[in-house]
Amino acid sequence: MFDLLLPLLLGFGITAVLGPVIIPFLRKLKVGNTEREELESHQVKTGTPTMGGVMMLIAITVVSLIYAPKYPNVVPVLILTLGFGLIGFLDDYLKVVKKNKDGLIAWQKLLLQIALTAFFAYYVVHFTSVSLEMIIPFTGGKTIDLGILTFPMMFFAVIGTVNGTNFTDGIDGLASTVTAVVAGFFTFASLALGAGVEPITAAVLGALLGFLLYNVYPAKVFMGDTGSLALGGFVAGVAYMMEMPLFILIVGLIYLIEVVSVILQVGYFKLTHGKRIFRMAPIHHHFELGGWSETRVVAVFSIITLLLCAIAYYAM
Repeated sequence: MFDLLLPLLLGFGITAVLGPVIIPFLRKLKVGNTEREELESHQVKTGTPTMGGVMMLIAITVVSLIYAPKYPNVVPVLILTLGFGLIGFLDDYLKVVKKNKDGLIAWQKLLLQIALTAFFAYYVVHFTSVSLEMIIPFTGGKTIDLGILTFPMMFFAVIGTVNGTNFTDGIDGLASTVTAVVAGFFTFASLALGAGVEPITAAVLGALLGFLLYNVYPAKVFMGDTGSLALGGFVAGVAYMMEMPLFILIVGLIYLIEVVSVILQVGYFKLTHGKRIFRMAPIHHHFELGGWSETRVVAVFSIITLLLCAIAYYAM
């Protein structure tokens, strides 16, 4: 329990202490967020510092390096978390510092994500004893081996989770709160299964709680792609290190709904030459434009995730 509580407190403490240092620094650099014109209620947020995900990344990295010698399974999770965080940082830097509105071009971002996922797969196969078989939910721990489909499935699961988490970031505290619940689930699951990744899951939970001190409505800082891509990498990485990628479909259902809402909206818009399924995508904006407050969206999505995590724990 000491190796659970201390990473949690360190993750929280480091992030909380970094807030008063990094937020003014980001403000001085004028790395402000730009809101979509359709969201009138969000216009007051224009100029709010972004790239705040660096606060969490520093905390997660420090704690993980402390525990890596004793818990080597945290290393692949850190690789994926930090790697996607760096991709997000580069994208944010190009957009808000270099004033390149598109940031990384889509093919550049995808190529980097594929390369990072390939390195993660190589590390897991050659430097860990973790099996790439997947636990099937609700079967009492039975696993499935996908054979030649194992690695295509991994690329799809990792990149899909990362981008789903990225789309979830768009309302004050939404991605932070939802992922904090998911991190809590993986912490308890790691303890139950003896997976040996609880130091990093607890550190992420603590870092997210520390970040929420500044990210809860009304947000003083946004995580940017630096934070949201990193969180997606964390969820995918820890799921694979616990042989639980299929459980992402349960605990990460909000991420899935967010990314599917965008795909449906874009596809339907092109097919019908201008018509839309939702008021706006990702779907959290649909509810906002329907009259929900930001805090209500965060509360509802987080409660749904909490219930799904309870179901997933039962399904182990």
